[in-house]
Amino acid sequence: MAGHRYLRPEDIRKLQTFEFAPKALVEGYLQGRHRSRSRGSSIEFHEYREYTPGDDLKLIDWRVFARSDKHFLRTFEQETNLECHIFLDSSASMGFDGGSEISKLEYGSFFAAALSYLVVRYGDRVSLQTFDETIREYFPPGSTNTHLHRILGALERNTPGKETSVAEALMKAAPLLTRKGILVVVSDFFDNPADIFQALSPYLHRGFRVHLFHLLTPGELDLEQRGLTTYRDLETSTRLIAHPSALKERYKEAIEEHIGSLRQLAQRRSVDYSLHRTDSHFFRLFDKLIV
Repeated sequence: MAGHRYLRPEDIRKLQTFEFAPKALVEGYLQGRHRSRSRGSSIEFHEYREYTPGDDLKLIDWRVFARSDKHFLRTFEQETNLECHIFLDSSASMGFDGGSEISKLEYGSFFAAALSYLVVRYGDRVSLQTFDETIREYFPPGSTNTHLHRILGALERNTPGKETSVAEALMKAAPLLTRKGILVVVSDFFDNPADIFQALSPYLHRGFRVHLFHLLTPGELDLEQRGLTTYRDLETSTRLIAHPSALKERYKEAIEEHIGSLRQLAQRRSVDYSLHRTDSHFFRLFDKLIV
């Protein structure tokens, strides 16, 4: 994996001690540990499923292909059904860094790369969707190193785009995800909370386990005290000139109300929600996924 911006050698070394076993899935359709990596005759055949890009070509049953001209994979009892679907907000606002060394998009990309690596390492399937007001790029679930390289390459060439619409992206993606799994949404969530959770409803009804990772810079959580300042909306280019002291209290109330709405709706719908500052290490996001 050498040479990838968002998956550094030092991160890979630290990830060797991680086990990918999301808490909620242990109680649900993921039972026990992950499948054995061996593929000997002792593994009992389970069923066929249709090939999707990113699957291991070695699992294709070529005799079935000869008869049907379609690609089907043989699956085995020791396989889990785990699929991890990563949604990475790539809207203009995610390009904000607040004067720190890393933007929200870069922070989220480090986490998405590390999570993708872990999923593939344990033989499961990962998908990636980057979005702003709609889906920008989509990689169907896959479990090979080649698939992982494609995802890492997509993260590297990804740049902040247009306005945020988490809800719109989730609605458009729903038909693409045919098998239930973990849904991981990484965003600054500058969207209407009610619309977001309405868009999540189809996933929740189908049994997806949803994790929302809310990324904000320290300056977005608490306005810095300085002189007359020009504030510019990265998505609409609207400008406002004001003293931070005049906005501080109202801004704090507004951001806390927004965070509170997301947290309350998440609790009501049994969705895992967590708020993260970009001045903390992205490995802390794994605390919600790793047991």
